[in-house]
Amino acid sequence: MEEKKIYKAIPAIMDEIGHIGKDKENQQQHFMFRGIDQVMNTMKPLLAKHGVFLLPVITKTTREERLTKTGGNLIYTIHNIDYHFVADDGSEVVASVVGEGMDSADKSSNKAMAVAFKYACFQVFCIPTEEMAKADPDFYMPEESIPTTEQLKTYIDNCETVEDFKTMKANWGVYISGNAELSSYANARYAEIKKGGAA
Repeated sequence: MEEKKIYKAIPAIMDEIGHIGKDKENQQQHFMFRGIDQVMNTMKPLLAKHGVFLLPVITKTTREERLTKTGGNLIYTIHNIDYHFVADDGSEVVASVVGEGMDSADKSSNKAMAVAFKYACFQVFCIPTEEMAKADPDFYMPEESIPTTEQLKTYIDNCETVEDFKTMKANWGVYISGNAELSSYANARYAEIKKGGAA
């Protein structure tokens, strides 16, 4: 059986990548990170040299709007993406990754894809890296956001068991406890779960 080229191409690319340094600085938190442009500039010539191209396929997208602490709007986008690394003989390997991005305008999807691409390359080609920064994509960290009342009610409604409720409270309890209406709503839902005997 003829050997698939992709299994030779990926190790050859790994051998030539070298180090991608953290020479970008986040202007708000002042940490250093690797930008998407650095990864693309490093990977593009090596992929071309070894006859490999990438085909991203978004398999699932989740989008959510939240309010910032100052009342602004923030869009969260999460993409599940399959990256197909394809050699010139048609052989391929697939890396399934998740990219999350947030933005106050129209770039949350772009940021999610940038994150997914970077991590696909980091992991498939084992690019040396230190601890990854929280806000790696696009040089910018949006302000912390809080979920809306309707979103919190949805989280409460989605609880089917006591364990679900405990997990929800661990994640969102700080926002629920400070709101009398939500606290009452959560207590009512918890009573329904207990009454139904859902463990």
